[in-house]
Amino acid sequence: MKSLDEFVELFAEQFDETDASEITATTVFHDLEEWSSLIGLSVIAMVDEEFDVALKGDDVKNSVTVEDLYNNVKSKL
Repeated sequence: MKSLDEFVELFAEQFDETDASEITATTVFHDLEEWSSLIGLSVIAMVDEEFDVALKGDDVKNSVTVEDLYNNVKSKL
């Protein structure tokens, strides 16, 4: 299992215009200006590729911070 820091880094890579330094474990990612359903799909695809975990849209929607999403992924391993 990758660490939380590695997950945050992979999560931040899904954004084109948001500086990676703006995204931390405690970031409320739904509040990011660039956040969209398309980036949500990119995050789901990244989790599937990197962690072999199938997230659902509700998993992303119900997570508040990046760490919440990481813990959700971890719980499915």
